Amino acid sequence: MLLGLGALINGIVGVAVAVPVVRYLLGPIRRNGGYDSWIVLGSLDEFPTGETRLASYKNPFTHPWDGETANTACWVRRTGASVFQVFAINCAHLGCPVRWFPQSGLFMCPCHGGVYYADGARASGPPERGLFEYEYKVENSQLHIKAGQMPTLSNEAGLHVLNNSKGCGSCTG
Repeated sequence: MLLGLGALINGIVGVAVAVPVVRYLLGPIRRNGGYDSWIVLGSLDEFPTGETRLASYKNPFTHPWDGETANTACWVRRTGASVFQVFAINCAHLGCPVRWFPQSGLFMCPCHGGVYYADGARASGPPERGLFEYEYKVENSQLHIKAGQMPTLSNEAGLHVLNNSKGCGSCTG
């Protein structure tokens, strides 16, 4: 009887350990469509050429209990008629929100002193790379970004940083 009870307990523990591992492995197969959503940030008129503006959008991959945390901010820099850079608001070091200072033309992180140039490249401080960028497109005079998943080095959205030709090798990741 004790052998049977021990086998039952071991089976329960085995299932408890296996379920998260299997869900992790099968996660990319059944990924929610919100990860590949194109979100409208606003009309092109809201982003004047030569300026960097704060914009926000509602994350398409949310739950009813997310509340205000479903709103995500980003920095939009317009450099030409249809040329933009859309930066994640998070510092590449530890994820603190960076602020734009138009007087100096720099993004600065209040947590550990990370500084980025206007084009998102690393200027100084502990971050080893520039700001992460969202993919964007212009349709019907509106700016769209590919949202749902924060841009990082582990997904497509953050790969723009690796191909950044500006700055030194350590600045580009």
